[in-house]
Amino acid sequence: MSSRVLIVEDERDIVEILTYNLEKEGHTVAAAYDGEEGYEKALSFSPDLILLDIMMPKMDGMELCQKLRALPKFDHVLIVFLTARGESFTQISALDQGGDDFITKPVKPNVLLSRVRALLRRRIGKSEEVSQVQVFGELSIDHESFAISINDTNISLAKKEFELLALLTSKPGKVFKREEIMRKVWGNEVIVGDRTIDVHVRKLREKIGSDYIKTMKGVGYKFLF
Repeated sequence: MSSRVLIVEDERDIVEILTYNLEKEGHTVAAAYDGEEGYEKALSFSPDLILLDIMMPKMDGMELCQKLRALPKFDHVLIVFLTARGESFTQISALDQGGDDFITKPVKPNVLLSRVRALLRRRIGKSEEVSQVQVFGELSIDHESFAISINDTNISLAKKEFELLALLTSKPGKVFKREEIMRKVWGNEVIVGDRTIDVHVRKLREKIGSDYIKTMKGVGYKFLF
């Protein structure tokens, strides 16, 4: 399963190791060594997946991720953070900024390739899902164009916010347990805490209104209609 992978990392020895292993797996690889170069390279290279360091000169990984996620062409591009930090707040922040996963340094090649394979399988599976438009009163969800509108006014959602809303609306009235939300939105390869889910639900409520999503204390969430 080959793909186009962009590595944005200021440590050249890490770039060399990652490039060697990814190319050996059949992927086409490009590299950038700071955040600003990473932004320009992402626009010209059109990657399927970006391996993104957090601490970099000129523009850090969090800011770069935010900047890319603001562009529609990067809605479905996978972004994996590379970080030497082990603190949970960094991992949560990385996912909240639109990241799909994170890998802790030093990066083990077998772990990297396993994560890349799993993420690409998930991406292909989602792209093959049947597209549809759902309407819940004033709320309209277009799964093909990843567009949300309320009373014909477009609402901007981050990638994970959209995926969370899509899951909840797939079966209105069903209580989705936290474990199921974690598995289906973030995948088994990513470890996230309850706070990450709560933050995304809070952001959704701020954007679409508080009446649609109900909290089931100690269990999870459900979509009301």
